[in-house]
Amino acid sequence: MIKDEANQFFKDQVYDVAADLYSVAIELHPTAVLYGNRAQAYLKKELYGSALEDADNAIAIDPSYVKGFYRRATANMALGRFRKALADYQAVVKVVPNDKDAKSKFEECQKIVRRQNFLAAISVDHDKKTVAETLDINAIAIEDSYEGPHLGEKITKEFMLELISKFKDQKKLHKKYAFKMLLDFYNYVKELPTMVEITVPAGKKFTICGDVHGQFYDLCNIFEINGMPSETNPYLFNGDFVDRGSFSVETIFTMIGFKLLYPNHFFMSRGNHESDVMNKMYGFEGEVKAKYTQQMSDMFTETFCWLPLCHLINQKIFVCHGGLFKEDGVTLDDIKKTNRNRQPPDEGIMCDLLWSDPQPIDGRSPSKRGVGCQFGPDVTAKWCEANGIEYVVRSHEVKPEGYEMHHNGQCYTVFSAPNYCDQMNNKGAFITITGDNLSPRFTPFDAVPHPKLPPMAYANSLFGFN
Repeated sequence: MIKDEANQFFKDQVYDVAADLYSVAIELHPTAVLYGNRAQAYLKKELYGSALEDADNAIAIDPSYVKGFYRRATANMALGRFRKALADYQAVVKVVPNDKDAKSKFEECQKIVRRQNFLAAISVDHDKKTVAETLDINAIAIEDSYEGPHLGEKITKEFMLELISKFKDQKKLHKKYAFKMLLDFYNYVKELPTMVEITVPAGKKFTICGDVHGQFYDLCNIFEINGMPSETNPYLFNGDFVDRGSFSVETIFTMIGFKLLYPNHFFMSRGNHESDVMNKMYGFEGEVKAKYTQQMSDMFTETFCWLPLCHLINQKIFVCHGGLFKEDGVTLDDIKKTNRNRQPPDEGIMCDLLWSDPQPIDGRSPSKRGVGCQFGPDVTAKWCEANGIEYVVRSHEVKPEGYEMHHNGQCYTVFSAPNYCDQMNNKGAFITITGDNLSPRFTPFDAVPHPKLPPMAYANSLFGFN
């Protein structure tokens, strides 16, 4: 049976093939279970818009199909639509009141919604101070037993090398120094423009990396292959530094350290995972709380809101995490004027920059992710011509070779988390250019071993694929 074959591919984590086979089975005989199973495959592929549609279809066919409500709740949770998720968990509890898992998820989701209501109520208090404003680093004592690196007034190359070495040995940076680095980084990025312009001189190399997703040991491998960041070896990391991988704290502090050490030669763009909702679901908040404190997690939330949304290299290469726009006519000036100090909205320029994906056909389509849009080669060509851009570099999607060319070479994806989530068997890659030769050169690389801590180890227990 096709369904059995699809189930086996799903079990083997080949979700693309599983989804395609479920589609064939649905064409022959649509059932709630088949729609529910395909929704499950889409959830694994993070195509939450498609998962929502399938869950709706499953529930329409069989309103008593509990897993349909579970799937829909999971997709809505992933998109930060907690109230909709709560309604579905409530529906599950009504059907199976003795299901402990359903009850715990309902109660946990209810807590999140109540917290959201509370935060919304106090957000009108304009006098409320940020963590950065109230933090007293001098009051944090350093114990005699601390054996990690010590941070002076400024970060040095020697400090960074020692920090990376300690991180590799699974040691922690002291909370005092971690907060100092984060505060200095916050104060720096707050002053940056929404679109940072970079000049790469003729003959000089520049490297663009995609998603790293808390895969610290693979980040270190990039530096092994391509050289440590320096004033002669600049880098741009294109969002999604954290979540999924369980070494996100080590990853983000390594990047923050290099940004502070080489502010004009180390660049960071915001990704869709540099957001409160994603961090709550996919592990970063839980990891920061486990390794440090809730206060530090809150400060990361504040800090991520100030990250630039995109970069422009030599006036010709546009780099953003997601992609282009639902609407025609968006200019570089429009992007520069975009207010970024907020959580990502569901519509508009900021949303599209963080969430959109290229598609092979002309025009635009609704995003299978449920946020942003899919944009075709005609959209890219028109936008590049109007804004004087040679090509767009974006990330946001796993690719078997770590990169992919789209739209006749006017759009490229680069993804730098090999064997994503320890299960995708993809390569990572990075792009190098030179100032007088903007043609992208791709370097794929394989995953390296890491300590036996699985991905999503700190993720919210609500985010289960029941």
